[in-house]
Amino acid sequence: MSTPDFNLLLTLDVLLQEGSVARAAERLRLSPSAMSRALARLRETTGDPLLVRAGRGLVPTPLAVELRERVSQLVQDTQAVLRPASKPDLARLVRTFTLRTSEGFAENFGPALIARIGQEAPGVRLRFVQKPDKGSAPLRSGAVDLETGVVDAATGPEMRAQALFRDRFIGVVRAGHPLAHGDITPARFAAGRHIHVSRQGLDQGLVDDALRPFGLARSIVTIVGGFSTALALARASDLIASVPERHTGNLRAAMHSFPLPVATLEITVSLLWHPRLHADPAHRWLRGCVRDACAEPRSDSLAGAAPSVGDLLV
Repeated sequence: MSTPDFNLLLTLDVLLQEGSVARAAERLRLSPSAMSRALARLRETTGDPLLVRAGRGLVPTPLAVELRERVSQLVQDTQAVLRPASKPDLARLVRTFTLRTSEGFAENFGPALIARIGQEAPGVRLRFVQKPDKGSAPLRSGAVDLETGVVDAATGPEMRAQALFRDRFIGVVRAGHPLAHGDITPARFAAGRHIHVSRQGLDQGLVDDALRPFGLARSIVTIVGGFSTALALARASDLIASVPERHTGNLRAAMHSFPLPVATLEITVSLLWHPRLHADPAHRWLRGCVRDACAEPRSDSLAGAAPSVGDLLV
């Protein structure tokens, strides 16, 4: 059996509404002869005359009467499917979004983001999951809706990305630590006891690279996998943590933060998602919420400090 021409549904809908080949042709911007040919095709396809002459006009056959409402609904449904995605009804939206982020993102930006979403879309739930690596497989598979991180060679080439903020590493110590007072030189900084943060368990990172030209090396006494762990250890000891400034704002409450005495590159933290979700209205709304949460002014800015950092976590 050959596949029917679904364009004929629209023609049939208009013909049954108008009951006139001329009026239907005018409405569809076709010539009367083209409309007559379309009616002939409809008759051949359905095996029914559909419209028959009665005096000077046309009247529908019983099958045409039976089809009228069904065809009209089909055309409306098709138009709704093909219509550009509309703005979501946030008050009625029920959905769970999964965000994959480095440690510290939820703690720092989560409160504002959750409050905004709870106010606008109370049926939406956020699931934050840890980011053990930089691979894009979770975004491709649909296990993750959004991800934050630094775009690099490990990022899938098809992924969409939008910059959220720039960040840099800073030093953090407990209140009352010796480094909380006086000038911090590279030598004084390196002489302290340090916590190194590495997701992969590496024993050196960008801060060590920046100290090397000075002939200096940190004394790293412990290696941890996340920023909150590093800050918890620094808060309860004389250890020094080097963490990204904006990524850990809330985690550093009541601690002393200072610019690193060596310069490293700043990084751009981006929002990443798979192209299949790019046009989804609810996903687009969520991306806007994340951008707004990350754009809010921070209260602990180290204005005027020298730039630092490379990647957030290696």
